[in-house]
Amino acid sequence: MNWPRVRARSVLVLMALTVTALDAHAAPTPTRPRIVSLAPHLTELVYAAGGGDTLVGTVEFSDFPQAARSLPRVGDAWRVDLERLLALHPDIVLTWTSGTPPDIVARLDALHLHRVDIATFRLADVPVALQTLGGLTGTPAIARAAADSFSTQIAALRDRYAHATPVSVFIQLDDQPLFTVNSRHIISEIVELCGGRNIFATLPQLAPSISVEAVVAADPQVILSTDDTIADPAAQWQSWQRLTSVRFRTIYPIHADTVARSTPRLVQGTRETCENLADARRRLSQR
Repeated sequence: MNWPRVRARSVLVLMALTVTALDAHAAPTPTRPRIVSLAPHLTELVYAAGGGDTLVGTVEFSDFPQAARSLPRVGDAWRVDLERLLALHPDIVLTWTSGTPPDIVARLDALHLHRVDIATFRLADVPVALQTLGGLTGTPAIARAAADSFSTQIAALRDRYAHATPVSVFIQLDDQPLFTVNSRHIISEIVELCGGRNIFATLPQLAPSISVEAVVAADPQVILSTDDTIADPAAQWQSWQRLTSVRFRTIYPIHADTVARSTPRLVQGTRETCENLADARRRLSQR
């Protein structure tokens, strides 16, 4: 037997075992948190931040991306089944600042659940939310890349339309009853970025109900409808031929999820909004 070779092999094996033990002690495998999201846009943000595999539950209407549709539901935007939520053994529960009802927040806190509140009111909040969620889910690099991409694309659109000719805009959320938004809503911010002027920007409520007569009196140059239940928003306004937006055919539908959900898809919604307003300027210039 070649003893020097045996001894050398034994030393190598011992070294390998020692290194493995040291590595295991120095860098234990991180535990992935179990997260329940209580808003559809928060669910989407977690996926965008690279942490989709940490989600163990969400609420109704969490339908993007496709993988979110298979997550267990614990309620909706107004109610939460706490028994079902607790059965998922969450490490973190995501709530939406001012969006999650106060009574639900109070009940979660009373149960001493680890609750993280995410604020998403303005375009600038989206990259912040992405990086916050990336830190929670252990995917900071993916989240940072998503945040940077969002910020870069929004900045490019802002620069492109910074000097666009202003046009007055009615933002229609629903038709029965008729709802709109004031300047504090993110949809209004998007319209302003594109060179639009929200005709109801100064109303005190975030999403007030208004009358048809108020719209007709304001005579907006453009109507943007985010009501996905209306197949043809232009047809809805044909009875009011005196409206500039009717006469110049400057009434446009926009998919609500791309302008109302504070996620990276706001880039798509902002681009579509800007393109619609640019088309409206061309039409209006022909009068």
